[in-house]
Formats: sequence, C-alpha cells, structure tokens
Amino acid sequence: MTGKDFTLLKPPYPEARFDLVLTNPPYVRHHHLTQQDKARLKTRVAEEHALDVSGLAGLYVYFLLLAHNWMTDSGLAIWLIPSEFMDVNYGSVIKRYLTDRVELVQIHRFCPSDVQFSDALVSSAVVVLRNRKPSARHTPILSFGGYLQKPNRKERVSLDELRHAHKWTKYPQKDSSPVSKDHATLGDLFEIKRGLATGANSFFILPHERALELGIPVECLRPILPSPRYLRGQIIERRPDGYPEIDKPPSLIDCSLSQADIEASFPAFWAYLREGLKRDIHKGYLACRRHPWYSQERRPAAPFLCTYMGRSDNGNKPFRFIWNKSDATAANVYLMLYPKGQLQDALRQNRSRYSTVFDVLQTITTEMFLAESRVYGGGLYKLEPKELARLSAASILRAIEGLTVHRQLALFP
Repeated sequence: MTGKDFTLLKPPYPEARFDLVLTNPPYVRHHHLTQQDKARLKTRVAEEHALDVSGLAGLYVYFLLLAHNWMTDSGLAIWLIPSEFMDVNYGSVIKRYLTDRVELVQIHRFCPSDVQFSDALVSSAVVVLRNRKPSARHTPILSFGGYLQKPNRKERVSLDELRHAHKWTKYPQKDSSPVSKDHATLGDLFEIKRGLATGANSFFILPHERALELGIPVECLRPILPSPRYLRGQIIERRPDGYPEIDKPPSLIDCSLSQADIEASFPAFWAYLREGLKRDIHKGYLACRRHPWYSQERRPAAPFLCTYMGRSDNGNKPFRFIWNKSDATAANVYLMLYPKGQLQDALRQNRSRYSTVFDVLQTITTEMFLAESRVYGGGLYKLEPKELARLSAASILRAIEGLTVHRQLALFP
C-alpha cells in the first residue's frame, strides 16, 4: 500500500483484518484539507459509524475512526496523536468513540514541554484501545508525564465520569478535590469575549504619533492596547485623551466614512489606504467581510482583560489579568471581561470596587487556569472565552466574603 491514501482504501474482509494497529497518523490541520476531502471523509465516517465529525477536526480524527474496520474483534490499537482532542469541542466524536464503541485501555499524555513531533508544536498522547464493547465497570487508565509504562502520575477513571467530563486533560487529577458544580463561575460575573481581529495588524495598528504624522484624522482612530509583552504593569492608567498611559500607545484605524469622502476630505489618509489597496489588504479574509474594509468589529474597552496564551515556566502563571482604566480596546491576544448583572450594578454604585474585583482576580491559581486551558507542544497554554468562563469564582467569592460588594452580588440565596 506504499504511496496510497489510507482514507481512500476500502477496509479488508473480516478474515483479512489485523490483530494490531500501531500508527502515528499525519498531523494535517483542518484548514489544510479541501472542502471536497472534508465532505468525503465526513460521509465515510457517518456511513461506517453513524458519527458526525466537526469540520474543525484534523486528519488524524478521520484516520482513527476509519481504522476501526481494519481491526479484528478484540484487536489492539495503539495511536500516537495530538492530545488536543481531549479538550476541544471537535474531539467529542473521538471521546464518544473511546467510551462507547471500544474498550479504552489507556491514554498517556506526554508532558507538554516534551515535544514528540520535531516539526509541529503539538502535545502528544498515546491512545491504547481494544476493539470490543466496554463493560459497565471498565475503568481506563489516564496517565501523564514520563513514559507509557512508567508515567509520573496515573489514575483510573470510570467511563461514566469520562462521558460527562468536558476536559480529559484534568486527569490524572492532583490531590486537590474537584470544584462543586454549584459554585459560581467567571461566566456568572462577566461577559467574556475575544479581542478584535483586524486581519492585518501591521496595517491597521500603528503608533498613535505615527498615525497623526501620516495625516490620519483622530476621528478615524481608536486607542488599542499593545501586545501583553509590551505592558510593564498590570494596571493601565488613562491619559486625558483616553489613550493608555504607556510609551508609544498604538492606534487602531477604524473608520465608517466612504472612500470618496476620505479622498475628498482627508487626502493624506486616502494615500495611506491606497497603499493598502495596492497590497490587497482589502481582499483579506476579514477585511473583505467588513464594510468599509477599514472599519473594525465592535469591541468597546473592557475594564478587565486576561491574556490569551502563555507558558507556566518556573512556577509562573500562564495567564495574567489586567485592569484597564483607559478607553483602549484590545486585539485578539486578549480576552475581554465585561462585568454584567449584579456585579455591573455594584461597580456602578461604587467605583472603588474595581480595585477589589481586580485584587480577587489575582487569587485565581495556576492550577485553576491549567484545569480549563488547552496545552500545546513546548508548554504553550491557550485559553478561549468559554474556557475562562468555566473557571470557578469560588475563590473570588471567598476572598470578598463579608464585604458590601459580596452581599450585593447575591450570587447565592
């Protein structure tokens, strides 16, 4: 079968199937698959297993599912695949397969800093399974660190618990007890959104003074925070003009005027936009969907932000919160936290409570962050809005217990 595409091959007859499947499928992300290939692969999996694969799934997901009919009954399969399926939404089809269709023996997750693929920054897992229905009392092993046969930590987890767990990378659990489902979450306190995406930061975001030098009118500019690596502190003060009190604050081009109006009223700005047209900035995936193409999505300034990605080196937290007192919006390297409901009311009544909320946000531990974030090769952690929203707010509530803001929040009866 050398040189052939496995996904195009028909499974062998039962008597020609294999007792052992040992494989490391190609790591091809979904956006590198053509729409025709996606449709073909989704159809095959649906026909063979009655499973619906997300369009965001990588090629390895189809490989694993399509290999099922190449195995004998009770045949053994060992897969080396990215561990991201354990946390992301598109991985639910694999998790359903592993808990319902086969007997999952073990999932061993390598330490994220121990990159198994030299040409891809992904964290890796070994999945061991047998082609037979699991018994009701079956408890797979989930292990972490070290090697498959000698992990640093391991834990047996019931199938029922795995079926109801949103993230599997929390296993094996450490000594800390799981958080009660009755606790409030950050999603109860905040509306959490990713920062805006321009599609061409180098064109749309530039130092404020430089923007003025180019003749871009102030009414077509918005203050925006720089990348977190350029912020020295965690509290951003406000200048009189609304810009952040930092060195060389950046501006975001955001204008609703027509090109004709800009050409007539602001020729220098039009000259800058014309350079963008020459570079086909307006044809970019995001820009071509905006009208006009040099306008931006609505993302007002948020009082609190959380960094979107980071590393947990030397005991440092992979993510950090920022108190933004300026009028600056933020790009998609941040998560923006907008207070809502009773928390919003409490802050309106007494602005000094912003300091209290910011202080208690700092009490969120590294363990809490890691329990909800996803990890990639090299130890890079990422946190999406829904994942941040699931973080328990119990530590926040305990930290402000007895204060007026806690009683007015009335999160519990």
